[in-house]
Amino acid sequence: MLRVGLIGCGAIGSVVARELAQGAVEGAELTAVFDLVVDHPLRVDDLGSLLSRSDVVVEAAGHGALREHGVAVRESGIDLVVVSIGALADEDLAAELKKAEGGRLFLCTGAIGGFDILRAAMLFGPLDEVAITSTKPAAALSRPWMDETVLDALASGSEPITVFDGPARQACALFPESANVTATLSLATVGFDGVRVQMVGDPAATRVRHVVTASGVAGTYELSFENAASPDNPRTSAVTAYSVLRALTDIRRPSVSFL
Repeated sequence: MLRVGLIGCGAIGSVVARELAQGAVEGAELTAVFDLVVDHPLRVDDLGSLLSRSDVVVEAAGHGALREHGVAVRESGIDLVVVSIGALADEDLAAELKKAEGGRLFLCTGAIGGFDILRAAMLFGPLDEVAITSTKPAAALSRPWMDETVLDALASGSEPITVFDGPARQACALFPESANVTATLSLATVGFDGVRVQMVGDPAATRVRHVVTASGVAGTYELSFENAASPDNPRTSAVTAYSVLRALTDIRRPSVSFL
């Protein structure tokens, strides 16, 4: 039986915990939850207790949690599944996680896919352009650092508004709760400084939409994803938690994979 420990029991983690408890992943069970705020019957109060009860740890608590605990999990010999991939825009953290010896490092693909064809295209030849446009319910993109005019448009406007247009590295810093798909795309293709990101707030949107475009010598690609938003956090796609469960299924049954 694969023992699964969980860091964070919020919008994503709570769904993972519930589904594991209901047997969603054959041969895996939830054995510990490390969250200092949310109560849970399997809650533990420190990382050491979590690690002693786990074969694999799922990080679902945000960038700060990955910075604080990620290296320690790997160095303990426990496998680590990362949900907050946007944190890896920090080159120092990415290097530390990569060089840590012990448990394996898995990056959860989250709310988008298509990385297999893009990686194959990169083997054929360079990708000249990679971009992603993420459109979310307008209120989900409000941030304290925004101009008052932009905040007003997000709160009461009737038209979509682009609140960011720039490199993935900057997007991950400015929208840590919303840019994990951007980070995953960057790591799978041309890097954080090569992927262009647009973040769009749409007052009419009820779902989270991501459109990935790429072009290179192998061809031209457009991948579109429209996901239901998490009922507990509109900045997150509801399917993300199930991407974690899919990752755990693959870890539990490594002989079954799509190559």
